[in-house]
Amino acid sequence: MNRTVGIGLTIFTVLCCACPGLVFCILGVLAAVGVSVPVTTTLGSTSSTQNLPASWGIGFICLSIILIAIPIVVGFVTLRNKPAAVDSPVVPPT
Repeated sequence: MNRTVGIGLTIFTVLCCACPGLVFCILGVLAAVGVSVPVTTTLGSTSSTQNLPASWGIGFICLSIILIAIPIVVGFVTLRNKPAAVDSPVVPPT
């Protein structure tokens, strides 16, 4: 694989996975610690404001770890130095 393609894939996965992962991480930490993260729900003409439960915060943290790990793995796989193939010397018959 071309090195330019590897850099492009790594940047693409950072934008699509790591950036939302960081947002989920911040939201998860806030919800898990108990800081008020209001969520407004509307049913018909009635709306109510609730807080995210701590279990959702822990779920967001787990999801963020997975999303942040994806670009790391993609970058490692696409940008690593592949060892050169070692050919055994061909000895002509004498």
